[in-house]
Amino acid sequence: MEGKEEDVNLGANKFPERQPLGTAAQTKDYTEPPAAPLFEPGELTSWSFYRAGIAEFVATFLFLYITILTVMGLKRSSSICSTVGIQGIAWAFGGMIFALVYCTAGISGGHINPAVTFGLLLARKLSLVRAVYYMVMQCLGAICGAGVVKGFQKKEYQLYGGGANSVNPGYTKGDGLGAEIVGTFVLVYTVFSATDAKRSARDSHVPILAPLPIGFAVFLVHLATIPITGTGINPARSLGAAIIYNKDHAWDDHWIFWVGPFIGAALAAMYHQIVIRAIPFKSKS
Repeated sequence: MEGKEEDVNLGANKFPERQPLGTAAQTKDYTEPPAAPLFEPGELTSWSFYRAGIAEFVATFLFLYITILTVMGLKRSSSICSTVGIQGIAWAFGGMIFALVYCTAGISGGHINPAVTFGLLLARKLSLVRAVYYMVMQCLGAICGAGVVKGFQKKEYQLYGGGANSVNPGYTKGDGLGAEIVGTFVLVYTVFSATDAKRSARDSHVPILAPLPIGFAVFLVHLATIPITGTGINPARSLGAAIIYNKDHAWDDHWIFWVGPFIGAALAAMYHQIVIRAIPFKSKS
């Protein structure tokens, strides 16, 4: 109609979001929580801050311990058929993430991965101080986990590669980087979707089920990318194995397992915040 201007400032709020019939979304109100401050000095005096870091350390330690032992069991066997196989490796990684996220989500958020922490930092879900603290504790936990595996089987660890990531023969560094970007995107996008506070507000079962899709995403990504890079999608996991194995070829492609996951996490954070949730376009009023 003439003389009636569209209020472009409303952006994504112009049209109300509608959910499928029968969901709790029809009856529950939701208020977007404020962004976490980049610097929150008060955290440093809180015991909950430190126990969250300890939880991340222990979870990453256990993650590396179980998964690298599983990889070593596969490598040292003369026949893949007599071991868990590649599918078993994928299940070990996905299953451990499922269990550990379930155990630590209420304490630290269950990140167990610097790329996940980085993505959540970009989305302002936690402070910069906490993000850096988590990443340090995750890397220390990974190093200790891989170190314990080497302590159990030192000769085999060095002989069979120690679970260190590298781009496999037949693939280029670009292939490896692309696989790590897309694989981490899948993981971090799943993390955002499974832990979305708005979904939790309307669907009470979401917090209970959150570890399941996250673990399943890790499992599926491993199935797809083990033949390419051995699957990193977790810089702490790659760093821990590389440091304890400490051979030249483990470091040749190591940058891929930091750059790829961080790019993938950033893209997932942007996609979820800008496209899925349309947060920059929502009215501040």
